[in-house]
Amino acid sequence: MKLALFYLLSVVAVTIAVIVPRQFKDGNDAFTSRMFYEIVKEKPQESVVLSAYSVLTPLAQLALASEGESHDELLKAIGMPNDVVTKEMFSLAASYFKTVKGVELKTASKIYIASKYKLYQGFVNDTRALFDSEIQTINFTRRQRTASEINAWVEDQTNEKIKDLVSPYSLDANTRAILVNAIYFKGLWKSPFNYYSTKNHDFYITKEKSVKIPMMYQKSYFKYADVPELDAKILQMFYEGNQASMVLVLPNEIDGLPQLEEKLRDRSVLKKATMYMTESEVHVTIPKFKIETTTNLKHVLSKMNVTKLFQPGEAHLCKMIRTWDDLFISEATQKAFIEIDEDGAEAAAANVLIGYSSSLHSPPVNIFYANRPFYFEIRVSDIPIFNGVKAK
Repeated sequence: MKLALFYLLSVVAVTIAVIVPRQFKDGNDAFTSRMFYEIVKEKPQESVVLSAYSVLTPLAQLALASEGESHDELLKAIGMPNDVVTKEMFSLAASYFKTVKGVELKTASKIYIASKYKLYQGFVNDTRALFDSEIQTINFTRRQRTASEINAWVEDQTNEKIKDLVSPYSLDANTRAILVNAIYFKGLWKSPFNYYSTKNHDFYITKEKSVKIPMMYQKSYFKYADVPELDAKILQMFYEGNQASMVLVLPNEIDGLPQLEEKLRDRSVLKKATMYMTESEVHVTIPKFKIETTTNLKHVLSKMNVTKLFQPGEAHLCKMIRTWDDLFISEATQKAFIEIDEDGAEAAAANVLIGYSSSLHSPPVNIFYANRPFYFEIRVSDIPIFNGVKAK
């Protein structure tokens, strides 16, 4: 039978002062690195944005709803040893995110269940306690009406950044449930850019090809380092309240992004690089940009050894709905969005899982001149919530 999950995320960076559980952070870090590498490997020389963090929540929900080898595969993917630890870590993480102050942050979760079907009470209890989910019965045979209702919820939760997430053609009488989880977050730069300082400059896609794009400039104090191990410069810019940051990693060479992406497969490399950063006065020039990316999550997750979830007879999602139907995931998609401007950053992502049954100048001072492809991430409590590359 069909099982559809939607995870929606709109975030603009803020770092929480409290400490997120180490096991949760390690699991998210590892998952983020793997997902990022698989996506950029298939989209060379393309700008991309993704939210690996947003995929963890539905995978955790599915882990709690599954058993057998599929269950073990999901736990391994999210970096959790068992259900007890999964519940504890996601509960604590949710509590930490609720402590963010001075920014706009809202989270929501909802389960749409087909009429005549009921969820197992244990799954209901876990979903409400861990993910604060609402539950609503709905008629999936009314394709257009149901899709419109879900898409309206998506737009509302993501400040209208994610549209048309659900196609009415993906719904029918075999659809059993849809899970939707959302978080929206917006913050402003602690040190905003002056609009009058934004000018068009060359952005080098390759050594031979460049385009003119709006570039923002300011001189201020930021965390900064030149890291020989990465052959790159690293910059951390905070948002209002000092609870939020955006990290940018700029290769020293115009064509250095592929080598950087390869190095970032090991998350510890970036962690060590950030330890070199010191508070310094930096001349910062970065582009204004907006990136929208659609990712085939089923394909990416399969590359990350999450396979049984998508196979009839092997998903074993038997702890979710009171039915003997053989539930499995047939489709999985993420839509992600990010926009960076003089005021700050705004980002959004949405995941849909549908299941069936059966350098050019010598700097006189510290200069971060992002006129070539670079890596970026938005962090919450030192956890990457969004990451990607600006390639053109």
